[in-house]
Amino acid sequence: MNQKISVIIPAYNSAATIEACLTSILNQTQPPEEIIVVDDGSTDGTVAKITHLQQELPKIRLFKESHQGPGASRNFASAKAVGDILVFVDSDMEFDQNFLKELTRPIMKSRAIGTWSGNEWVKNWSNVWARCWNYNANRPTRRMIGANPGQKPVFRAVLKSEFMRIKGFDLIGYTDDWTLGNKLGVMPKTSYAKFYHHNPATLAAVFSHARWVGKRPYKFGAFGTLLTVFRSNFLFSLLIGLYKSLRYLTPGFVVFKLVYDFGITWGALENLCFGFSY
Repeated sequence: MNQKISVIIPAYNSAATIEACLTSILNQTQPPEEIIVVDDGSTDGTVAKITHLQQELPKIRLFKESHQGPGASRNFASAKAVGDILVFVDSDMEFDQNFLKELTRPIMKSRAIGTWSGNEWVKNWSNVWARCWNYNANRPTRRMIGANPGQKPVFRAVLKSEFMRIKGFDLIGYTDDWTLGNKLGVMPKTSYAKFYHHNPATLAAVFSHARWVGKRPYKFGAFGTLLTVFRSNFLFSLLIGLYKSLRYLTPGFVVFKLVYDFGITWGALENLCFGFSY
């Protein structure tokens, strides 16, 4: 059964990566019916980049919303989509030309309602901060998830009918893309669709992303938040930074770790004191 594919991309201050992302999606062996980009209140040149591409690439549809986070952008775009299959990707990703074909194959053959892929690699590995991002997660190579990724409850593609039935993602912040599994009551089928991710490439980007991660909901509520703040204190950060800088022969990891954990602490304290916000 040949079903139409709608690719959905939330974009927030993505001027540095959005053009490569869109180009690699358009150069697929199984092209999508449309690409819906939702600008989530960007303050850089993201919208200008997308508007320029639209002049020659009519498959790109652009919507502009106030800053509400990627989950809200995905839900908004899904309601606008004409495709039978929704594919959720990020604006800092690029894709192997067979990505959509491999990702949607089980759905096209009626073997699954949704799929995911752990075949994800760092695109900007030559950048020291991008490498440090992986080292911080104990990933010593360009792989984003590890050699044996297992299965995660993250739907990279899903039937639109099923997505709309459960009313989309819960808007809980950093881990909102994990909410579909519980709501659907099934796990996505594993595919081996290959794609690439741009890790944060500047210390400012490291801090910003870590702050976003730090705002996530914690298992034990306020106690879990305080535990995160404790584990991210300056002394622990310095010790771990020194250890991993030696382990990975990357002196800059000390600086990375201090900046990253400061971002985590900032985000966690924001959440604790003022509640979750985007």
